[in-house]
Amino acid sequence: MGELGIDFEKHLVYLDNSELHVTPLEYNLLALFFKNMGKVLTTQYILKEIYGVGHGTDTQALRALMAGLRRKIEKNPTKPRYVLTEIGVGYRLVDE
Repeated sequence: MGELGIDFEKHLVYLDNSELHVTPLEYNLLALFFKNMGKVLTTQYILKEIYGVGHGTDTQALRALMAGLRRKIEKNPTKPRYVLTEIGVGYRLVDE
């Protein structure tokens, strides 16, 4: 993936070969994206996987989580390079 990476065994995220501090939810979200790299994940699927059953309509929580994650991994969070928004569907980790 180039500059953004994840170590599943050590439970760590790297950006530009430096360890990046992320919250447990941010790690889980990135891990979900890396396991499904290149695939569009629906908002409902992400909510269920990250927050569990019963949070399928809490899209505001996911937007806030994505905004925080993008501030950490993107050089310009308003023009993301790694995690793209698929309008009306969900999000996708770019497969570079």
